[in-house]
Amino acid sequence: MFILLDLRPQLKKLEKMTKQRLILGLLMILSFLACKSDHAKEHTHAHAHGEKKEHSHDHGHHHHMAKEAKSTLQQDLTYPQEKHFKNLRQLTFGGDNAEAYWSFDDSKLVFQAKNEKWNAPCDQIYLEDFKRDRKKPAKLLSTGKGRTTCSYFLPDNKHVLYASTHLADDECPPEPPRGDKYVWPIYPSFDIFVADLDGNITQQLTNREGYDAEATVSPKGDLIVYTSDQSGDLELWTMNLDGSDKKQVTSGLGYDGGAFFSPDGTKLIFRASRPETEEEKAEYKALLNKGLVQPTEMELYVCNVDGSDLKKITELGKANWAPFFHPSGEKVIFSSNHKSKRGFPFNLFMINLDGSGLEQITFDDSFDSFPMFSFDGKKIAFSSNRNNGGDRSTNMFVADWID
Repeated sequence: MFILLDLRPQLKKLEKMTKQRLILGLLMILSFLACKSDHAKEHTHAHAHGEKKEHSHDHGHHHHMAKEAKSTLQQDLTYPQEKHFKNLRQLTFGGDNAEAYWSFDDSKLVFQAKNEKWNAPCDQIYLEDFKRDRKKPAKLLSTGKGRTTCSYFLPDNKHVLYASTHLADDECPPEPPRGDKYVWPIYPSFDIFVADLDGNITQQLTNREGYDAEATVSPKGDLIVYTSDQSGDLELWTMNLDGSDKKQVTSGLGYDGGAFFSPDGTKLIFRASRPETEEEKAEYKALLNKGLVQPTEMELYVCNVDGSDLKKITELGKANWAPFFHPSGEKVIFSSNHKSKRGFPFNLFMINLDGSGLEQITFDDSFDSFPMFSFDGKKIAFSSNRNNGGDRSTNMFVADWID
């Protein structure tokens, strides 16, 4: 009897410790599962080079600035399968940050962001110089008026080009109503401008009523490629750096856009929709007449700068877009949801120009897109929902590239 009475407090103490450990273990498991859950829904970032996934709300209403919190990712923000990345660095923490493109000397990035904390209710153009105070907004290069898209450095590294609607209205243009089908707006008020790194507009490259946007520059420094509806359809066009000698490149019915030059400047890689049945063609034309396109089915095409030798290089289904040439010029990296059952996640893939050798590059559970290799081929910039602290922000990342 004495022994039992003597052991009872110890048994109660052990029982209490066991319960505490069980509760702690359950909390850790629940916390892990919460981190792995898919917080980021599909985006509706209707800028011209491609689409992030669709949100359940207007994705300008962000949210708090995401903190560099604990993550299910490895310490350097990569997943174990991401063997091509090293020293991955997150550059923004909150808002929607996308289409980060290198300067020709690889010292800076120009990007677009939608962030109410930066007083940008719709996309504006910003400079990333890698030295800025992360607690403050990046340097604004666009006017702060209207809506912008698709910025890119010029060869002098002192000017950028971008498309903007600010001449038509100081306010953000209206977004299309949400319906049964997912659509992007094709604003006829977009024109292409050149600005210096203090935000002064130095030139206007297009000046017409109609969609002119999605401009990028050849590594040779001689040409600009962009998307225009000047012919009545959304086609690729080229022009000189001063806006002269505009030439139509593509002519197939469908949305041709998001084009980039090969490293030697001789080819173009782009994504396109190609309606095939009479019903699909009629639907495409009807939407285009309303200033809309439906980007849910796109494949990648490559051609010479003059449009010759056009080849379709993917046949994956769903949305394949945001392509960029690998430094070798022999393959391209791009974003795709072709392996996804619900429309997302989007991850980065790489494929040879002949359509062989498909390789998955990123393994995020929500969204990776807008890849661009630095001109020296040593780094890659892209946008991702990874490590966003559980909100729906899309942020910019830069990594060393390992072939």
